[in-house]
Amino acid sequence: MDAIMSHIKEKDPEQHEFHQAVHEVVESVKPVLDRNMEYRQQAVLQRVTEPERVIMFRVPWMDDEGQVHVNRGFRVEMNSALGPYKGGLRFHASVNLGIMKFLAFEQVFKNSLTTLAMGGGKGGSDFDPKGKSDNEVMRFCQSFMSELFRHIGPNTDVPAGDIGVGAREIGYLFGMYKKLQNEFTGVLTGKSLAWGGSLIRPEATGYGTVYFAAEMMNVKGETLENKSCLVSGSGNVAQFTTEKIIELGGKVLTLSDSSGYIFDEQGIDTQKLEFVKNLKNIRRGRINEYVNEFPEAEYTPVDPQLSYNPLWDHKADCAMPCATQNEINAEDAEHLVKNGVHLVSEGANMPSTPEAVEIFLDHKLLYAPGKAANAGGVAVSGLEMAQNSMRLSWPSSEVDKRLKHIMKSIHKTCLDAGTEYGVEGNYVAGANIAGFVKVVHAMLDQGLV
Repeated sequence: MDAIMSHIKEKDPEQHEFHQAVHEVVESVKPVLDRNMEYRQQAVLQRVTEPERVIMFRVPWMDDEGQVHVNRGFRVEMNSALGPYKGGLRFHASVNLGIMKFLAFEQVFKNSLTTLAMGGGKGGSDFDPKGKSDNEVMRFCQSFMSELFRHIGPNTDVPAGDIGVGAREIGYLFGMYKKLQNEFTGVLTGKSLAWGGSLIRPEATGYGTVYFAAEMMNVKGETLENKSCLVSGSGNVAQFTTEKIIELGGKVLTLSDSSGYIFDEQGIDTQKLEFVKNLKNIRRGRINEYVNEFPEAEYTPVDPQLSYNPLWDHKADCAMPCATQNEINAEDAEHLVKNGVHLVSEGANMPSTPEAVEIFLDHKLLYAPGKAANAGGVAVSGLEMAQNSMRLSWPSSEVDKRLKHIMKSIHKTCLDAGTEYGVEGNYVAGANIAGFVKVVHAMLDQGLV
């Protein structure tokens, strides 16, 4: 195991997020490799940690003033053993190859857990849509797709949205793909309802995160009713995590963006959530405007001098990080434990550092890693693919029912895998083992390819 990790680090020393994601899986699957010596002989770990294909390209585009800009585009097609590559596109200044590989690697196992026929991939660009006009975003998306289109397709690679890529961006991307390929297919998910999108898709990641949390609580004979929750982020995932918590009788105290966070001791109710949705989705404003509308709340700006995030230093029962990777460090985790939090369900991808995860496990918190808890988004993307193939549109009740069933199934799969390999109640190990075994079986069935 040490030799494998050393080799990965030597090949790509700057890809720290990828190293972190691989190390977590490698640690979890040791018992599986010990029990199945063929896996070592077939070098399955080395094969599953090396992308099948990496595409990197330039994206030139022109702003409204006529100035030309050049960004970098990526698509990491990690593993197709279970089906077409599936995973989002992220447009954010932080995007680089290491982050794309980490997200694609996580996506492989997440997609495996959904029970749907999807491989894993991820892509995006260091383009930041914030502050750009609709026309500028359109021109960028068209330039981006003019290269990506040759590498994707409904039976090859089906991208979706992620940070910075919502319905607007998906529309521009799809329009360009349709023009270039001269066909209308389900090549992108997260589309608008009028032309192939699925009901419940915007809600799916947030809803799924809460459904998984509810399943963990149910094992302990508890529910989310009357539980107070800390939620980070204020985008799509955070909004619908908040919405489902409210529906199940819980109370959300916090939301955030890159500028800071708000703390509302009275709780963010349906009316306040609608304000946030309008603020972030329509006006594209900042979370500090919340306190102008609801002065009983407090706003705390980001302080770069702090070694921790004060959002996680409030008394609560549950925490649901829905912003970005590594947003909870060891100090934040200690604050959560100190303040009585006994459940963490991750809506973002790998939002907790390894040190934070260790603290959660040591204190026996109900801790759901992102590859299990936030799999609802890609699960409904898979359902959107199915609807596109059949030229059908299921009602929201049908999609939500299937989503809830999938999250329940993922929860049981994680528990069963943990029990089988002697790590009962450890959802991190259970998710990694279950996802890994399914992917490896498919790879071995298909030969050395």
